[in-house]
Amino acid sequence: MRRPRGEPGPRAPRPTEGATCAGPGEPWSPSPNSMLRLLLSAQASAARLSGLLLLPPVQPCCLGPSKWGDQPPAGGLHAGPVQGLQRLLEQARSPGELLRWLGQNPTKVRAHHYPVALRRLGQLLGSQPRPPPVEQATLQDLSQLIIRNCPSFDIHTIHVCLHLAVLLGFPSDGPLMCALEQERRFRLPPKPPPTLQPVLHGGQRLEAALSCPHFLRRPRQHLIRSLAEARPEELTPHVMVLLAQHLARHRLREPQLLEAIAHFLVVQEAQLSSKVVQKLVLPFGRLNYLPLEQQFMPCLERILAREAGVAPLATVNILMSLCQLRCLPFRALHFVFSPGFINHISGTPHAFIVRRYLSLLDTAVELELPGYRGPRLPRRQQVPIFPQPLITDRARCKYSHKDIVAEGLRQLLGEEKYRQDLTVPPGYCTDFLLCVSSSGAVLPVRTQDPFLPYPPRSCPQGQAASQSTTHDPAQRVVLMLRERWHFCRDGQVLLGSRALRERHLGLMGYQLLPLPFEELESQRGLPQLKSYLRQKLQALGLRWGPEGG
Repeated sequence: MRRPRGEPGPRAPRPTEGATCAGPGEPWSPSPNSMLRLLLSAQASAARLSGLLLLPPVQPCCLGPSKWGDQPPAGGLHAGPVQGLQRLLEQARSPGELLRWLGQNPTKVRAHHYPVALRRLGQLLGSQPRPPPVEQATLQDLSQLIIRNCPSFDIHTIHVCLHLAVLLGFPSDGPLMCALEQERRFRLPPKPPPTLQPVLHGGQRLEAALSCPHFLRRPRQHLIRSLAEARPEELTPHVMVLLAQHLARHRLREPQLLEAIAHFLVVQEAQLSSKVVQKLVLPFGRLNYLPLEQQFMPCLERILAREAGVAPLATVNILMSLCQLRCLPFRALHFVFSPGFINHISGTPHAFIVRRYLSLLDTAVELELPGYRGPRLPRRQQVPIFPQPLITDRARCKYSHKDIVAEGLRQLLGEEKYRQDLTVPPGYCTDFLLCVSSSGAVLPVRTQDPFLPYPPRSCPQGQAASQSTTHDPAQRVVLMLRERWHFCRDGQVLLGSRALRERHLGLMGYQLLPLPFEELESQRGLPQLKSYLRQKLQALGLRWGPEGG
């Protein structure tokens, strides 16, 4: 029908915010992304739902085949009619008119027209104070149209129709919702069949648990039960090494598990190399635990005699663990201190670490084995044992009490009366060192030699008392922080390396004053800590300030 001259034509709708326009000759259709995002963000309240339905229609835009699946070719014969039908649906004035446009134009209807029709239906029902009456047959016919055509919908169209149908109040068990939900499920990727977990027994279960990256502090009873249920042939060296590493890493001083490792080592002695033995022995030295197994030490001595020349680093690692247990075998010491062994390791990549370990072994021989008469490490080969704080202390410095103890000593004694982190020969790092006169006065460190001689000077019996009457030697008091991570997990037994350091410092003549973590953690603030340190120092008979000199 021709429009009379002068009569204004229909005004094109204004583009809404966020709408995108297609180029010349391209079709227009609502953006599925914007529509779906809007629907998914809607709340279940009636006010929000009505506000959603009252939003103006989304400006048509180009629909890609990946989204809606039925885009006509740009500039094709059906581009105009298809787009015209969308405008008719968006401008429909009643539910009956909506149904008429869909039913009378089957060749022009595309999948994305159905969400447009559902959306327009919601706008018609929510935009007027008195919405037009909707016949039940009209809703049923619209539902049947969608049900008949939904097999051709893609997943995005199905999701939009589902959300709009929910907002419009279609029953969840009605034919429309059931058909759309069924199509949605058909388009979901098939679920893979559940994997059947193999049944693990004994050593297999223990290995699986210890190999799991998320396995940190497995309940101890679980480990003990898995070990008890394992058959002898299931306890392989690999399983026992995993168990030993787990106990050492997490400081678990479990006698039953450690005894099981010791028994395994004795039984499998002939099949174990020194590289495996060093890993099995590691938790005993670290956890400061000497097993009750009577053949433990004889077995290790035989392995060292057999394997010492094959794996030098493994040999020294085994001796380091035994050094922490104060069980160094003389025959193995003869071998590692021999010129041949020292020359052999000098050209290897791990020469420096072996020399450090040999220096520690030589210190242990000097201080703890007065009856040893074999070769020793030459002085030119010796290096400082631990020239700086240990790695664990550096890694946990923010949890340490060292800073607040240092501040308490500074306010209590003065900066010139103590030294912090001083390394004393043969290479032990001290937390705090004080120089004290024979009368108990704390002396300025700069006026004294803070180091005691090493090796310790030995004098004939009875001479020490006469020496004290001729001069006034200064004592060295070492304040030792005993942090929580310096102990095994039970908090009662010092780790082997810590016990070794304190034992050697004491044998060299330093007076030790331990500061346990339980006591440090109970101090509330610096004033309480200063009072605590004052009591500790006075208990040793120390004096400072004007009365102390």
